[in-house]
Amino acid sequence: MFRAIRWEKPKEKHPYLTGNFAPIARICTPTPCTYTGVIPEDLYGGEYVRNGANPIPNLTSGRDAYWLDGDGMLSGVIFQRSLVDPTKIVPHFVNRFILTDLYLYSLENPSLQGPILPSIAILVNPLSSLMAIVLRILRTILIVFLSHLPGSEQGIKKISVANNALVFHDGRALSTCESGPPIRIKLPGLETIGWYDGDSAEGECHRRTKGPIIGGNDLFGWIREWTTGHPKVDPSTGEMMLFHSSFLPPYVQYSVIPQSYTQKRSISSPEMLNIPIPGVSGAKMMHDFGVSKNYTVILDLPLSLDPLNLIKRKPIILYEPDKPARFGVFPRRELQDVKWFETKGCCIFHTANTWDELDSEGNVTVNLLACRLTSPTVIYTVGNIAAPQLLSTRKSDIPLEKSRHDSLDADKSEQAFSSPSKQSSEEEDQCRLYLYQFNLECDPPVIKTQYALSSIPFEFPTLNPAYEMSSARYIYGCSTTSISFDTTLGRTTKIDVIAKIDIHALIEKGKRAPPTSITGCIDTRTVAKIRTSRDPKDSIKTFIMPPNWYAQEARFIPRKNSQSHCHSTYQPRNPSISTVLSDELEVQPDIPQAPDYPLNPPAEDDGYLIFYAFDESQLDEEGECPDGAVSELWIVDAKGMRDVVARVRLPQRVPYGLHGRWFTEEEIRGQRGFERVREVRMSSQGKVGLVVGLMRMVMGGVRRWVFWAIG
Repeated sequence: MFRAIRWEKPKEKHPYLTGNFAPIARICTPTPCTYTGVIPEDLYGGEYVRNGANPIPNLTSGRDAYWLDGDGMLSGVIFQRSLVDPTKIVPHFVNRFILTDLYLYSLENPSLQGPILPSIAILVNPLSSLMAIVLRILRTILIVFLSHLPGSEQGIKKISVANNALVFHDGRALSTCESGPPIRIKLPGLETIGWYDGDSAEGECHRRTKGPIIGGNDLFGWIREWTTGHPKVDPSTGEMMLFHSSFLPPYVQYSVIPQSYTQKRSISSPEMLNIPIPGVSGAKMMHDFGVSKNYTVILDLPLSLDPLNLIKRKPIILYEPDKPARFGVFPRRELQDVKWFETKGCCIFHTANTWDELDSEGNVTVNLLACRLTSPTVIYTVGNIAAPQLLSTRKSDIPLEKSRHDSLDADKSEQAFSSPSKQSSEEEDQCRLYLYQFNLECDPPVIKTQYALSSIPFEFPTLNPAYEMSSARYIYGCSTTSISFDTTLGRTTKIDVIAKIDIHALIEKGKRAPPTSITGCIDTRTVAKIRTSRDPKDSIKTFIMPPNWYAQEARFIPRKNSQSHCHSTYQPRNPSISTVLSDELEVQPDIPQAPDYPLNPPAEDDGYLIFYAFDESQLDEEGECPDGAVSELWIVDAKGMRDVVARVRLPQRVPYGLHGRWFTEEEIRGQRGFERVREVRMSSQGKVGLVVGLMRMVMGGVRRWVFWAIG
């Protein structure tokens, strides 16, 4: 029965698992890198780390594969100070797999011929049969059961691959994914310490043996511990807010974890764990949420993640466009006061910022910036699956397949801003930065404002971290020179534009000439038109990648002061040396200096954008990466959005992935202590008793036979 679902070599290439989307097998210990340009002093001692899926084994690509499947891999660049001369900097590249239960068990059992977890592609594909889905789920349950039998070195207690994002809270760097709790990572070497339960992490010195933990201690705690990939940390109080979403009622629970490791403890409130949020309509695929200084916004969208859908002969992950999008707004610690706002159905995977406003009469408005998609088409295309017809929305009349360079010669007669009367009531297939304003004084609740700030594609948002949860002026994000993120089957979405949006300016324009609710847009220019602007005060600025170069998500690093100095470029004499530091450096003179701004306190946008970049001219004729392909880490001036301050050449490529984070030198030095890190454990070779030895041998044989049978 199970042999029918064995994995076979796919006949077609999966677009999201080939080229620079393809996983890598090489692991680098901290390795010195060369660079050109200048590295700002503000980066000294810090580390940029990016998370992403890197599946093993790499079944590149039949339809039963998905871009987000796979084991978490961290790729980091450490801006390490020289031990001999602290004014000198030596960037080091390091990458490691996150040692989750699934990854360790896969290494222990090489006879497993496919991933332990079912591919997301199986769960979202409308053509997947009920039998195929059930068999995949039963296979996973059987493997988890076998992992706990005698003879197994690693039991599978958590099913998270921890491949989504990173957060720093209370002396811990945490890697996240919706299928489990966060897992702690050691900086800067990226070793795995252990799962975090809301109080402490495995491997730490002092662990609480009793008391509440994420998910609870009952029979279904392992399901209720599934935590958002995007926890929020309040920069003022140090509190971390999380939600835990599952397919069991009450569906979504909420936690607030105070900071206890630093002096901020005195201003933090008590811990809240696993508090049900009333009013959630059902089991949902929730990825992100919004948190302001005083309020939290939960996204109850018409995208379900429910195994019970199988009974209705529907996919486990199902979008229902006829249902509304619901936003639950409540005070941070008073969930019983939640107010639900409804509007037209949509998908939102990432929020950009959330903040409160208080008018002269004391009325509270909660503002949410979010990357709104008009359909879930991207969920299907990253699995190389055709989206159901009912999800199709009206496409733009402008062809998608425009050359990047032709698009920059756009018709100059195009109007920069359109009036509400000219805007269509129909929605194109799009992903735009939207403003939602929730007036908490209205009864019944009504969304005060909801429209796009710009018509350019916009995802993976970031901002100056000091301005999170407040009325930040600037939001940065990823875009493309195409009209929209490509959702054509067999094609991939790639980032060749980093955009900077002046939120305050566009909101003011919206107040003067309000656009149509939901479908309206303030700035309707394309990337090509924006690129031609010479207005230094333009509300949108773009950084365009060179031909054949593509970026990944960018993160903002603020300048510590307006007189930041930069170190000259160097070239290690032997870049292959993997020692901690190299003192044999050749300083190259006459290197351009970083932009020099007037002497005054740093402005909100006074800083840098940091991201990985890849030159696709390295690909071979079949679109694959040769063994010698490499990526770079780019540092871009975030104020002017034109100058590349520095480019660090890495010893290998970094596949296109998900979310990253900048860790400051203070955070790295201020990490909590721990006793041990996780390690790859091979089968025990020491002496054991006859009975134990026989049991291990028998169970090992049983596991190998079962794995052969189920693939």
